[in-house]
Amino acid sequence: MNILFFNYTCKLNLRRSRRENSSTHVRHLPGTSHCGRKHRVRFGSCGPTRLPSASHVPLPTRLPLPAPSRLATTLLRLHLRREGATHPAMKQLHRQSSMSKQHRPHHHRTSLSRTLASYLLREQRLLFVLLGFLLASSFFLLYPSLTPHPAAGSSAAIDFAAVVARKIPRGGASSVSAAGGARRLPVGVRKPSLRVVVTGGAGFVGSHLVDKLLARGDSVIVVDNFFTGRKDNVAHHLGNPRFELIRHDVVEPILLEVDQIYHLACPASPVHYKFNPIKTIKTNVMGTLNMLGLAKRVGARFLLTSTSEVYGDPLEHPQKESYWGNVNPIGVRSCYDEGKRTAETLTMDYHRGAGVEVRIARIFNTYGPRMCLDDGRVVSNFVAQALRKQPMTVYGDGKQTRSFQYVSDLVDALVTLMESNHIGPFNLGNPGEFTMLELAQVVKETIDPGASVEFKPNTADDPHMRKPDISKAKSLLNWEPKISLKQGLPRMVSDFQKRIMEEK
Repeated sequence: MNILFFNYTCKLNLRRSRRENSSTHVRHLPGTSHCGRKHRVRFGSCGPTRLPSASHVPLPTRLPLPAPSRLATTLLRLHLRREGATHPAMKQLHRQSSMSKQHRPHHHRTSLSRTLASYLLREQRLLFVLLGFLLASSFFLLYPSLTPHPAAGSSAAIDFAAVVARKIPRGGASSVSAAGGARRLPVGVRKPSLRVVVTGGAGFVGSHLVDKLLARGDSVIVVDNFFTGRKDNVAHHLGNPRFELIRHDVVEPILLEVDQIYHLACPASPVHYKFNPIKTIKTNVMGTLNMLGLAKRVGARFLLTSTSEVYGDPLEHPQKESYWGNVNPIGVRSCYDEGKRTAETLTMDYHRGAGVEVRIARIFNTYGPRMCLDDGRVVSNFVAQALRKQPMTVYGDGKQTRSFQYVSDLVDALVTLMESNHIGPFNLGNPGEFTMLELAQVVKETIDPGASVEFKPNTADDPHMRKPDISKAKSLLNWEPKISLKQGLPRMVSDFQKRIMEEK
């Protein structure tokens, strides 16, 4: 191929020189002739030198010429096409190009593999790669032994198990059990904090719940319209970066990004919920709808604080969760009683129909610091009247029975229920039962033995008996109240005494 290309080039040069010699406008250099045979001229340092023409150069059998360039090959192809596709040089050119294409990919693959192998073997790189694999495998094999084993039944293990269970998407695997399904935390990793909203968080029970949630490291958003709640109840958290306070009525929708919702917003004392019964039932129905809609939208777990008033004036004693109640649907208390019953209905419908994770707690009479001084509930009435040296008012004959739980016991129960895998409803109360006269006697012994009692006519639809059966909470939540009335009442008295003194 090289010989053909060289011969063809020489012929082209010869033809070109003949055309130039025959032209009248060609300037001839010294040492050249006008004959058919042209001598090539080479210019050097000593002037032009005559070279013999290409036709007189003897050709060796194999010339050590370089491969033709791409431009020369292209020009040769164009010329050969004019000469005809059957030209021997054209066939040889095609054969050479096809052979080079066949051998090129195999040679490329071979050189690539050789380059990679030489790179790994140079400077012991392969040894370091194997050492890295060995270290990574050793870490993953020894990882379980590096994590601490939580003690069985510890509160940290229970809390983290509940967090893991909450993160499992609905419809997937069953929730992680709190008893033995808790995952171990890696070394140096803290339990993930939650973003929690508490409606009615500036109220009596809500403010104590906020204290507990912030103490365990969660971020808390309080939503309250301050109808019965007070800013003073949460004022000590205003400097906490994990605490937010929003003045908002839950009757109107609100958009938040949260993990858990504790829905406590509703006036709970007869004085307050009878003040505006339409507003009370709207809070129970529309407020619960809005919070359930928020829980559905963001995938949060929802806890409804219902009440023992759903049992009405019970015909069963003590009251179990399976009891449907005896409620007057058109009475003066029905805005609260039937409102809470409707809220429970909505909660279960969202759970069954929309897959929302819900919890229902039925709260019995609760007392403690931060209660409203004049909210009409029997414990706060007796304590405030005794501190003000007023007669304690007993409605009816004083033989009605109630059970009283301290607020810290209730807060522990609410958090335990929220972190559990049980929906409820659960009775949350103290099974210790007292008549109104017995309660007045305990208050007299705590505050003023000389305090008097005043009897007044009983209010409409006032239940005669109220005592919770908490066996379900004991067995499933492992919860029961710890503080008796005689232990908790002095704590409440000291708080009331301070606030009454401030009023003066």
